[in-house]
Amino acid sequence: MSRTDEVVDRITAMILDGRLGPGDRLPVEKDLAETLGVSRSSLREGVRALSVLGVLETRQGAGTYVTTLDPSLLAGPLGLVVELQSAGHAAHVHAVRRMLETEAAALAAAAAHPPGAELMAAGEALDAAAAAMDGAAGTDHDALIASDLAFHHHVARAAGNPVLAALIDALGGRTARHRLRRGLSEPDADARSLREHRAILAAVVDGDVDRARVRMSAHLIAVEDFLNDLE
Repeated sequence: MSRTDEVVDRITAMILDGRLGPGDRLPVEKDLAETLGVSRSSLREGVRALSVLGVLETRQGAGTYVTTLDPSLLAGPLGLVVELQSAGHAAHVHAVRRMLETEAAALAAAAAHPPGAELMAAGEALDAAAAAMDGAAGTDHDALIASDLAFHHHVARAAGNPVLAALIDALGGRTARHRLRRGLSEPDADARSLREHRAILAAVVDGDVDRARVRMSAHLIAVEDFLNDLE
């Protein structure tokens, strides 16, 4: 194990055992390096690695702090893995996305009485998608993709599991270009997708767990089929 890896492991252990918590300031560099038994250069490398992972943040002139440790921060680096895997393996990435989002839709349906702010926002995202398709200049594909991402984000948030939502966001954000490609190359793909989204939301709002799961799965399988045909 390198000294940098040791720093990462030791600081992570300090967080896990409660010596450091979200928002806490790390000891000054000299003292922390002595506590960990490493050089200050190794400490800096370890801190940089943990900053990239969303665990620490360095504030100019104020020191280094533990972040909020929000799942959305910690899942962020997963986006790079997704991006790299998407090259030639896009269908595999979407298969994982389908597994997560199918269960998120089911959980959202189970918790949908009465529908909360997240499901209302999901409906607004679909209205925005419809508007993006009905512009005088034709479909605004950038706005349509943004609405697509927002819809899936809000359904995932409605599931009530922030880790699940963060993973879905990480996968969804890095796979948006595949959906854009489908929309540009398949006739009526955007309109079909909007209809499928509305059916998913209706099932979730009705609290129909099985229908929500099936509707989401069928919607995402259609994307996978498109990608399999390309590869």
